[in-house]
Amino acid sequence: MSLKKQVKTVPKNPGVYFFKNKYDDIIYIGKAKNLRSRVSSYFNKNNKDTKTAVMISNASSLEYLVVSDEVEAIITEANMIKQYKPRYNVFLKDDKTFPYIIITNEPYPRVEIIRKKNLHKDGNMYFGPYTDVSYLREVVKALHRIFPIRTCSYFIDKQFIENNKAQVCLDYHIKKCQGPCEGLVSNKDYIDMIESVVQFLKGRNKDIKNKIKSMMSDASAKLNYEEAARLRDQLIAIDSFSKKQKKIAHDFNDRDILHVSIKDTYGVGFVMRIRNSLLIGREKFDLKITNDNFETLMNMFLIQYYNSTFDIPPEIVVDVSFDDLDSIESWLTSKKGKKVKVLKPIKGDKRKMLDLCIKNSNMVIQDLVFKKIKRKEYAPKILSELQEVLSMPVLPKRIEAFDNSNIQGKNAVAGMVCFVNGKPLKKEYRKFNIKTVEGIDDFESMREVVFRRYSRQIKDNAQLPDLILIDGGKGQLSAAKSSLDKLGLGYISIIGIAKKLEEVFLPSSSSPQNISKTSPALYLLRKIRDEVHRYAITFHRSKRKKDTFSSVFNDIKGMGPNYIKKIWSYYESLEEIKKDSIEAISEKTKIPLNVVANIKKAIK
Repeated sequence: MSLKKQVKTVPKNPGVYFFKNKYDDIIYIGKAKNLRSRVSSYFNKNNKDTKTAVMISNASSLEYLVVSDEVEAIITEANMIKQYKPRYNVFLKDDKTFPYIIITNEPYPRVEIIRKKNLHKDGNMYFGPYTDVSYLREVVKALHRIFPIRTCSYFIDKQFIENNKAQVCLDYHIKKCQGPCEGLVSNKDYIDMIESVVQFLKGRNKDIKNKIKSMMSDASAKLNYEEAARLRDQLIAIDSFSKKQKKIAHDFNDRDILHVSIKDTYGVGFVMRIRNSLLIGREKFDLKITNDNFETLMNMFLIQYYNSTFDIPPEIVVDVSFDDLDSIESWLTSKKGKKVKVLKPIKGDKRKMLDLCIKNSNMVIQDLVFKKIKRKEYAPKILSELQEVLSMPVLPKRIEAFDNSNIQGKNAVAGMVCFVNGKPLKKEYRKFNIKTVEGIDDFESMREVVFRRYSRQIKDNAQLPDLILIDGGKGQLSAAKSSLDKLGLGYISIIGIAKKLEEVFLPSSSSPQNISKTSPALYLLRKIRDEVHRYAITFHRSKRKKDTFSSVFNDIKGMGPNYIKKIWSYYESLEEIKKDSIEAISEKTKIPLNVVANIKKAIK
């Protein structure tokens, strides 16, 4: 059953749909309030999005999963994308294991850094994810300077203490721990301290300082100066860390500000976490970009980010108005347990904060691209498009193209050009004289040239291309493919581009590829095809001229191969020789005067 017919069987319920390729791999996952309406839009004639057309051209089947409501659809889609990582979806490239701060669910909780791929409600408290690991370690270090948090790995409860299973360690003696392992601090007092840790991580530094000041005053009043000095040191540590947290809001509301920046095939998701008016974290995530629609990118990033954290503020600021805003807010509210608003400010302080986030996000993407250029990893967007339209397994950074040239089978030659990152690399251009083919036979000539080229590359252990382009139709393409197969290089992508209709052929299909005539990817292929055609024609003309030139001198007395080569190196045509005097020709070429006189006489 065709995809269009399958659409008619899709229900109108909310749910998740996924397209699969001929190998039964999921290539795209989406969510919808109305499944049939959303899936039908992919086949709408007004849908001119190139990447959507490419995805649909690679889809062989459609499946769907009906859910109870839009909120469940959001959750299901996010989890499926994380699990299957479909080729045409946007997803967090760093989605391996993110670092978090965990406060364990124990009578005497521990505060540690852990890495987790998927968060679940397991009773523990999580803060993060953090993408700046050095900042994360700085936060944890500050926590241990300010608060006497235990660092041991024991599970400490009443029974553990009563059985004397452990003794206090050095941390207790240097006032870095209160000794819960021996019951030297009550469970209530320790939990109160952990509550302060939570407030600190939420940016509530002022509340903590007021609490510690009050405790310090009580300690001083009771003449407990040692305890007062310890609390004073805590205040100094809090002040020291607070100086690094910039105040960027005038109110004291908690909010996150999100933005996505893209440059060609690269994307960055950026999050500014503001708690109690303080900027407590800036996180950046590399994104796999398959769609340059800003609303789609923001939608996917927001859902995937909050699917990986429990730290959801009551307000989220973005620079886009989502079509499914109600569904997103309902999902976030259900996840947090309190009302969450997603808003796009037009003016005022929130707009200024959003502009600051956008500015930082753009700086991150520029820095990312600069580093990739420096490491020679940068690839233009057009190569990503070419990879998609040809369904290639790798990015075609290195493309080599071949063309034959001859006139009635004479002076048969071939040319090869090389493009790296979409630009010609002329030092890699190669010329070939056809050696084994007699007469006019473009197919065999192509078979010979491709075999000679890559057998040499294999022998020299030289670099192989990501894509081979043949200037010609199915016949030349099949001949070139047979040479690759013979060399064991059948895995290299190869295409043919026909001259008349600008049609692109793959070895596996008798029909041309469905590539838009205005596609930048097709424009690049034509550019490479025209360049290899020019190069082969120029080489053929040069050889033909040389052969014509040489034949004139073959019957002249005294002219051998060396003299012909010498005169050829100084003169481009017979007309140039005619214009020069016998003496001048002899002086330039070192050919004897009597032989030059014979030349002049022969070409009159």
